[in-house]
Amino acid sequence: MGDLPLDGTGHRGRLRQRLFDGGPDALLDHELVEYLLALALPRRDTKPLAKLLIKEFGGYAQLVSADADAIMRIGGISEGAAAALKIAQASALRLLRAEIMDRPVLANWQALLDYLQGDMAAQALERVRVLYLNGKNVLIRDELLSEGTVDEAAVHVREVIRRGLDLHATGMILVHNHPSGDPTPSKQDIALTRRIADAAKPLGIILHDHIIVGARGHSSFRALGLI
Repeated sequence: MGDLPLDGTGHRGRLRQRLFDGGPDALLDHELVEYLLALALPRRDTKPLAKLLIKEFGGYAQLVSADADAIMRIGGISEGAAAALKIAQASALRLLRAEIMDRPVLANWQALLDYLQGDMAAQALERVRVLYLNGKNVLIRDELLSEGTVDEAAVHVREVIRRGLDLHATGMILVHNHPSGDPTPSKQDIALTRRIADAAKPLGIILHDHIIVGARGHSSFRALGLI
């Protein structure tokens, strides 16, 4: 379907050409959202809606990371339009995840950080994940351990260790996000990390790191000398 007068004569065509000529950075955040929405709402001027969504959610990353139901509560968004935004997130994460699959994670550290930052930094709820590694430090399983409220998530040390034994893992990386945006470890984060490391070591499982992800960056317990 070609560009429609409602959207401005040739406007979508010009956005498309700028994208083709200039690559990912050629379009502003609201223009990316505008074009994604236009795929599902071809007869609607999606520019005002795109700007409204970014304003409501606080940015592009926060928007595409939001729950579909939350997106649909703004501006009369349809399921198809919400899906267009969520597919953008899914595609980006698929690309980032491909950089760490079937490769030694510790040797592809920046790729891992990029993936985790893209997947978790804009999440509104605190989530705790465990990356289980084999003897070659290749990812065996990336598991969501818990999903909590905005400021807490329940983690049971025995569950973390038991799952590692079930998978015959020899290494682990803990990951969780701080919805506040500040990745600074709390006293509770530090205490929990040490309990897991102490419980895992006698069983031949090494806790390589605990990474906290936030909108303002990440913290590595290993780099901070906390484990």
